[in-house]
This record gives sequence, structure tokens and C-alpha cells, in this order.
Amino acid sequence: MREYSRPAKVEVSSEARLPDTVFARAVEEPAAIALRRQESGQWRDVTCKEFRDDVAALAKALIAVGIEHGDRIALMSRTRYEWTTIDYAIWAVGAVTVPIYETSSEEQVEWILGDSGSKAVFVESPEHAARVEAVRSDLKDLQYVWQIDGSALAEFTASGADVEDSVVEQRRTAGGIDELATLIYTSGTTGRPKGCELTHRNLLFTILNIINGPLEEVFTLEGRSTLLFLPLAHSFARIIQVGCIESKTVLGHFPTTGPELIDTLGVYRPTFLLAVPRVFEKVFNKAEQKATSEGRGKIFNAAAETAIAYSKALTAGRIPLGLRVKHAVFSRLVYGKIRAAVGGRAQYAVSGGSALGERLGHFFRGVGLTIIEGYGLTETSAPTAVNSPNLNKIGTVGSPFPGVSIRIGEDGEVLCKGDHVMRGYWGNEKATKEAFDEDGWYRTGDLGSLDEDGYLSITGRKKEIIVTAGGKNVAPAVIEDRIRGHALISQCMVVGDNRNFVSALITIDPEAFEFWRQQNNKTGEIPDLVDDPDLIAAVQKAVDDANQIVSRAESVRKFTILPEDFSEESGQMTASLKVKRHVVAERYSKEIEEIYTS
Repeated sequence: MREYSRPAKVEVSSEARLPDTVFARAVEEPAAIALRRQESGQWRDVTCKEFRDDVAALAKALIAVGIEHGDRIALMSRTRYEWTTIDYAIWAVGAVTVPIYETSSEEQVEWILGDSGSKAVFVESPEHAARVEAVRSDLKDLQYVWQIDGSALAEFTASGADVEDSVVEQRRTAGGIDELATLIYTSGTTGRPKGCELTHRNLLFTILNIINGPLEEVFTLEGRSTLLFLPLAHSFARIIQVGCIESKTVLGHFPTTGPELIDTLGVYRPTFLLAVPRVFEKVFNKAEQKATSEGRGKIFNAAAETAIAYSKALTAGRIPLGLRVKHAVFSRLVYGKIRAAVGGRAQYAVSGGSALGERLGHFFRGVGLTIIEGYGLTETSAPTAVNSPNLNKIGTVGSPFPGVSIRIGEDGEVLCKGDHVMRGYWGNEKATKEAFDEDGWYRTGDLGSLDEDGYLSITGRKKEIIVTAGGKNVAPAVIEDRIRGHALISQCMVVGDNRNFVSALITIDPEAFEFWRQQNNKTGEIPDLVDDPDLIAAVQKAVDDANQIVSRAESVRKFTILPEDFSEESGQMTASLKVKRHVVAERYSKEIEEIYTS
């Protein structure tokens, strides 16, 4: 199939704006719970009225200092309650939010603030403020830097106390649906990040057709809630934030995906999760490691295979009696503990950013946590295609959500149309023109295929295609994702352009390494053991497994284990955890050359 479309379920009113629901709910159901926030380690409910009041108070302060309609206001912070209140306050005064990852370097901060012409920036901490101050002399448009931590935000908010409610109302209702809501800068795996212009229509059209379409069941569960821990600077988390507000889903925030997240999930007990595949890989790997360390590794492995078989049987529409019995036994012995690790209430999880892999998809569904994969880009307000709980084709990223069309170009590129597509790149007409074909289809840069039901599978990036010396085109994403799914491996980057065969650079997951080292009675750190025969054999097993899903020409013949992991701090990863291939290739050019000359 070359093209597939779905009609829109919800048409967005020309009078609609993103903060409307916040203000409407405060009037219609003031005591209803809108969010939860942490205070002194405890979760406190935030009512619709309290949330509206917090948003309005910040909006008044913005008006008081002279923020005008259309001004760009940057926001640099971890995921927290204040992120959402500031975001909605900016929208309430008709201004434009410009998110900045809290991990961004001084150079990245300077580029985004300067390119967007931001008039002000909210920063979370003194350390973030220092990064802004270091480049402030080059930012002619920047007038204000406001801090969130400590008493600074309360003091800023108090400055708007004399602004009347009617002034906020006038500002909030002055804008139109097609006005700019946010500038989200792409992660920039190559070159400077570009500012994607997303309007109120883009975001509202997207989320209303998602929560009334494929994810309706997720966003209508009784007592629904989620804990947002991905960076809100990323469009994936941002659209879920809007979705929670629009669907009356209770929203909580947590600033990290570190080890303490699991304990927090156990307390918060969300009904659905939002995460990237790496999070689910770690949940599986830690459960496996814990079982092995307690001498129950064989039981866990049998339970995992049963869960996978059960999920596949669900897909086939027939579950044999023997499999039902085994599944029921393991549900009591194993699966319940895995579900309890994420709070015990979660039935669904939404995954995006990269491929999850069929094995993990089937495992978690068999355990009782259905992972719903989707696909999209910053330029498409996050989603373009998404599975649904009842029509979940594991191994695909779903079909176009209502109101979206997907086409596969002659060269295999995924093209799309719909009101979810950005209006262009900020101040960059050339890039905007290049992003669309002559018929107005947005060029995603991804390669994929549509099945007979309109479900999309992504096979790689056009720019990442490797052409071997034998002329074979290799899309590295498929085998990289499979290798990266192994517990011991953190990152994998396939190389082989103009070479006789495909090889890979592989890094080791530090947490998994500690467990492996104990199990294998090894001493030393990762750099000391990159040539260890047992470590090489463990990685080889992961490579051999991945090679089974590709042709011989696409298989990894050789690999080298690197002494350090790729990281954002080293410039080898983007803030959204994508490998900067050109940076890694340059940094490890010697190691790559040795693969092909040894």
C-alpha cells in the first residue's frame, strides 16, 4: 500500500486556544483534581481552581512586566509542576513558549535564545541562570531571566498582583487558533537545530483526535492519571501534557528517569505511562537480573517466554488451554511483581522515540501492560501514526490517527499531511521549502512501508542509509535497535559506508555491567575489560541474535567495544537520546579503521 488516510474525528473551532480548558474547568468543576504535585516529598492534589489561579497569577506577572502578544518566552527546566503552569501562563497572555532542555550547553542556549528572539527566559536553578548569563551579552532581545527554584518564582508572581482578571481574560481570548503557540527546536543530529513553528491548531487538532481516536480507552479510564518524567522540552511529553489537560487526566511530574523513579511510580500509581523504549528495556533487564541473583532465573525465563507466547496467541485470536494455565500461574508468581514495580494500576504505556522491538512488545502485553507504539516528529506535533489498545499491531507504529494521511514515496520515504504538521521552520524559508514536496506533503526523512490495513513500519532514516562497497543499501536502525535491546548493551552504531562489510561500535550499559561482572567473577571497570573474552562473547551473542533478522549483506560481521558510553555531555547524543552519527564516527575514526584493517 502506498497511501492511507483517516478522516478527522474532531474539527477544532477557529475560536479555540490551548488555555481555554484550564479556565473553563475552574468554573465548571473547581474542586475536581487536575494535577498532583510533590511538596516535601508528599503528593498533594491540585484542584482545577488552584491550577487556574496559579496560571492566572503568572500570566498577570507576565503582563505587568510588559510581555506582549507574540513575544517568545523560553523555558529551561526539568519536568515539574511549574513547567506546566508557566507554559499555560505564557499561552494565556498570547505569547509563545520556547522550550530548552535543562541539559543544554551554553552554546545551545545561546543559539535557541538568539534565533528565537526570546524576550525572557524562565530557568530552574542558579546553575541554569549562570549558563544564560554566560552568553547574555550576545542576546540583544533578552530582557528578563526569572528563576523557578527558591522564592524567586513567588516573588515574580507577586509582581502581577495589581493586574485585573479582566486583563488576563482579554489577552487570553485575543488570539486565534492559527497563531504560534510554541517554537520547539529539533535535537539537531546534524547542523544547527531548527525551530519548528507549532500553532494552537497543530497541538489541539493532534491531541483531540488522539484522545477521541486511537487512545480514547487510555484517556477515559476511571480514575485515570499519569506521571510525566520525560523532558517536557520534547514534543512527545509536551503533547501528553496537553492531552492530560484536555481529557481531565490527573497529571503528575517527576524530574528524572533515575533509579528513584520506580519507587515514585509505586507511590503515585498511574493508570498509564509515557516512556521511551530504553525505559522498558531497563524494567525488563532489572527484573531478569533480580530473578537471576535470587536463583530464580529459570523461572523468570520461562515466565517471559510464556508471556510472549500468550501475547502472540492473543494476536492470532486463539489461546490454547495449556498456555492459559501456565500464564495464570506465572501471573501470580512473576507478572504481578512487574506490574507492581510501576505502581500496580498501569494497564497501558505509550512508547515513542525509537523502535521498541516485537519481543518486548509481546512480553509486556503478556504481563498485562500493553505498550502502544506510535511514530512522529517534532515537526508533526509529535504523533503521526499510533496503535490503539484494541488494534495493536506489535512491530508496527500504528496507522495514521484521524485527520492524517500517510504516503510512501517512490524512494520509500514516509510523507504525511494533516493539521498536525508544523507551519514551517522559524526564520528559515529555505529549510521550510525543502521540507515539503510539490504537492504539500511533509517529508519526514524516514523510510517505511504501509501494510494492507494502513499500519506503518519504520525501517530507517534516509540520511543514515549505508551503501557498502558492494552496492548494498543498509538501513542501520533495524539491527541497531535489536542489538541495543540486549541487557548488557547501552548503544550501538552500525558503520560500513563504502566498506566491504558492515560493522558496529558498541557501548556497555554501566548498570548491567555491574551485574554481569558479579555473575562472572570479574574485577575492573568497563575500560579494563573491553578485550575480555567473556565480555566479547556476551556481546557477540547479542550481535548473532540481531543478525538473524537481516540479510547476510546487512549483518554485523565485526564489532568493537568502546571504553565509554555515548552521552549528551560528550556531544555524541542529542537531548532526545539520538546518536549523532557524524560526531561518533569522527571521534572513533581510529577504532573504525582498525576494524577494517585488522
